[in-house]
Amino acid sequence: MKKFSLPKDGGLIEAGLPKGILHSYERIPTYVYEDEEIASSELADQIVSLINSSNGGFKLGLTTGSSPVALYQELVRRYEAGAVSFADVEIFSIDEYYPAPADSQSRNRRLYSDFLSKVDADMAKVHIPRIDSVIETAKVTEFCAEFDRMATGLDLLVMGTGTHGEIGFNEEGASEKSRTRTVLLSYASRKRQSKNFAGNIDVTPRTAIAMGISTMMSAKKIALIGWGEDKAQIVKKIVEDEVSAQCPASFLQKHEDICFYADENSASMITRNVAPWLVGPCEWTPKFIRKAVVWLCEKVGKPILKLTQSDYLAHGLGELLEQKGAYDQINIKVFNDLQHTISGWPGGKPDADDSTRPVSSTPFPKKVIIFSPHPDDDVISMGGTFIRLVEQGHDVHVAYETSGNVAVHDDVVLQHMDAANELGFGDRFDEVKEIIASKRPGEPEPRALLNLKGAIRRAEAKSAVRSFGLNDKTNCHFLNLPFYETGGIKKGERTQKDIDIIIDLLEKVQPDQIYLAGDLADPHGTHRVCTEAVLEAINQLKGRSAWLETCHVWLYRGAWMEWELGKVDMAVPLSPDEVIKKRHAIYRHLSQKDIVPFPGEDPREFWQRAEERTQNTASLYDKLGMAEYQAIEVFVKLF
Repeated sequence: MKKFSLPKDGGLIEAGLPKGILHSYERIPTYVYEDEEIASSELADQIVSLINSSNGGFKLGLTTGSSPVALYQELVRRYEAGAVSFADVEIFSIDEYYPAPADSQSRNRRLYSDFLSKVDADMAKVHIPRIDSVIETAKVTEFCAEFDRMATGLDLLVMGTGTHGEIGFNEEGASEKSRTRTVLLSYASRKRQSKNFAGNIDVTPRTAIAMGISTMMSAKKIALIGWGEDKAQIVKKIVEDEVSAQCPASFLQKHEDICFYADENSASMITRNVAPWLVGPCEWTPKFIRKAVVWLCEKVGKPILKLTQSDYLAHGLGELLEQKGAYDQINIKVFNDLQHTISGWPGGKPDADDSTRPVSSTPFPKKVIIFSPHPDDDVISMGGTFIRLVEQGHDVHVAYETSGNVAVHDDVVLQHMDAANELGFGDRFDEVKEIIASKRPGEPEPRALLNLKGAIRRAEAKSAVRSFGLNDKTNCHFLNLPFYETGGIKKGERTQKDIDIIIDLLEKVQPDQIYLAGDLADPHGTHRVCTEAVLEAINQLKGRSAWLETCHVWLYRGAWMEWELGKVDMAVPLSPDEVIKKRHAIYRHLSQKDIVPFPGEDPREFWQRAEERTQNTASLYDKLGMAEYQAIEVFVKLF
């Protein structure tokens, strides 16, 4: 099934552009692909070619974590097709917890399950820095030294990176001269790793064995990989910024044979994507012109209508003037274009001239489905617009795609059981407490407990939408997509069962508008899976559902990232009172306040993230010369 990505709209013309120019801002040459599967396929071809052209004894280093999973799948396909053998390949992993936990929680579990178990690798030639029990310091040091000796001079090292530029367990402040050694994991690192230990940082390992940066640098070739929006900022630092111990992966800039394989999302902040006019010739579509002008405004600190010709020329936008005419006319066109994105009528204003409005006035009222990956993304990401749609009389339905059950703390469940007892509905507190006590690290939560947690989140979601007048009995749909119901952080694969559930709802409602999560920086990947499931359902309905011909899909973003103004198609302004209404709807999701098991690294509560994000967007519009609003929610029209 195809990976979700936004359609291209202008940009750098790479065809025929010399590589020296294309990579002119990059200290590590970066190859950008549509998605991680295509990138992994290209890298797999390189690996197979290197193995097959070697004289035997090829030494391959592989990163841990989830980044290489698509690469593993590609290598397995080539093995199954007879294109390569791994029987004579020495395989080295870059790290492991110390002492090593159960296999289900090992850093190398994906290496075993998705790769080694499916090819003809000789396990005697597989080297994992694994020690299963605590042993005396001298022996650990000796073990690390021997591993380092074997791992020195790899023919190829494939390396992923964390969101802070850590490589393996070489974290912020790691020495460029480090060799394979034991390391003490920082609290922040253990917090990130705790997702593999049921969110319990107390049982998350405190130490690990890590291949050193100097050992990595001894490899003959290095291929860095990084996928997804959550890696975008760090990819920019690694690829283009100065070398710094605060970003250990940046040390790899000094390697003589290195490249970075990225997808469009992870590479979105490098110069050739942020300001491609600085790199080479561009295709100047209206949206791309807007992107350039907004960028220029931020560079010079001026609103659109105050930009001068010298501003354009001094910042690499001479080609735009050559192709599209006088600077003042460009200013006016972009100002009007951006102003026309602003609308207080997200479902269309009845009986109004809609020639410059983002949404047509007919039909009115509209049938709308808001797809929410978790039971709170609807109000967090587009709560103000949701409230507007309901209050303006549209037939609004909300579809909660997953139960969100793993994101409820055990204490919250016990509190609800205690409340039920106090209300006279029976005492099951001790029974539930025993179920919680039966949990085992690394194993799925008991189904009885997950059912209680799912019920809590459903009740919160219904309370939130009731707060602004939606009928939760008829217009609230809990899809409970099967891919999510594993009882742990790692989810299953999306299947036709998930898609059929969505198809049934779409056929039932036959919406005029669909709102989807376009925020792919969700650290657990649920947003992407949910959005791609809806798009696949729509694709399967094409040609047999007439309502689709006039249905439009709008993409919102969540609590992690916002749409850049160059891409925005609709901006819904919120008044101070509407911001408060949205906040109160988010408040109804009490299980997600303060003690969420998997909150990520942002300490703010979700209502704070949402308000700051939408207020920042309003500020950007204000600085560009638009009207000043309390907050703005923005959307991209997919079709």
